Amino acid sequence: MEHQDSKEIVAYLRSTKAIREQCERLATEVEQGRSEHFTLQLDKLPAVADYVIEQMRSDYPTLEIPYHSRWRHFGEARLSQLQTKLAGLDTDSAAKVRVELIIVSTLLDAGAGKMWRYKDAATGTDFSASEGLAMASFDMFLDGGFSSDPDLPLQADMVGLRNLDKKALERYFQVTPQNRLAGLDGRLGLLHKLEHTIAAHKNIFGLTDPRLGNIYDYLSSHAGNNKLPARKILATLLEGLGGIWPGRVSMGGVNLGDVWHHHALPKEDFGFGLVPFHKLSQWLAYSLVEPLQESGLEINGLDELTGLAEYRNGGLFVDLGVLKAKTDAVITGTHKPESEVIVEWRALTVVLLDRLAVLIRERLGKDEDELPLAKILQGGTWSAGRRIALKLRPGGEPPIHLASDGTVF
Repeated sequence: MEHQDSKEIVAYLRSTKAIREQCERLATEVEQGRSEHFTLQLDKLPAVADYVIEQMRSDYPTLEIPYHSRWRHFGEARLSQLQTKLAGLDTDSAAKVRVELIIVSTLLDAGAGKMWRYKDAATGTDFSASEGLAMASFDMFLDGGFSSDPDLPLQADMVGLRNLDKKALERYFQVTPQNRLAGLDGRLGLLHKLEHTIAAHKNIFGLTDPRLGNIYDYLSSHAGNNKLPARKILATLLEGLGGIWPGRVSMGGVNLGDVWHHHALPKEDFGFGLVPFHKLSQWLAYSLVEPLQESGLEINGLDELTGLAEYRNGGLFVDLGVLKAKTDAVITGTHKPESEVIVEWRALTVVLLDRLAVLIRERLGKDEDELPLAKILQGGTWSAGRRIALKLRPGGEPPIHLASDGTVF
């Protein structure tokens, strides 16, 4: 492969265009009966739309829905606490703190496992899954757990990330032999690699005193007339943070991250037989919208980002019968992220979320500007997926089991 060709393919596989196109190609294979793992029953999709709308009206009666982002998991009390601590900072400095908080918290947000819980010291309430992980990472950040300077606790600096050890992560996340957190080593590995990617991408993170929060300066400098396309946020994250992901597929010396092989896609095509998802990077892009907006930037083109290929959104379609397993092994087995069962499930999730969004907007009489995918996810599919999972299985386990390494979803 020519060097220039590999650069073009990498650029393609890092785009939301590639996510949608490659996922659609896999969906076509399933629709035409060529999948070994799934069948699609699209006649059941309207009922899923009704189920999600019911969830939206329950959680947001006026349909004034915020964007799907990590901020939703912190809770009002913690957000108020953060606002108080930021009160003395100027706009740019406050934005950098918010950006650093959201980056480390989002990177720590992969499946926690069914046993793990986080006890909120303020209320004595136990939280699990994404809410528990959010609270643990928030409390760790405010306590200076990512900073090397006791006088500047509200930062995630290179030395602080380098010195972070497993014992500290276990302490902040309340991990014990009886309260195990899935993928702990994978999470720690991501945080350690942040130091290296900050140093390697000083164009993004700053030539002098590089830090994660300087991505805010970089994005601001690329906002024409104070307007920044969402695709630029994602592209910057994939360039700046791409090196942190465990070695999976690489091309031209570039680690592609959340990108996977599937035999049904021909390698001679431009997509090189690969299916990109970039789930955590897109989750992070969605989560950066609010701190960037609070700093005065206008974010446009949000619907260019895709639905998130994770188990709550994906489980919704399995549990409500749109997506049906062909064999018992799909449901009873535990599958690695690279398995074709998981790759297909995630690809179908992306495609079905787009189709579902069209139905929901039609039923509610709204357009893409009024009800972007980011609000449908929040309103929405993620909560509806959790709701049906809790109804069908103790603890709300997903219908298909993933062997989580703490770096996928």
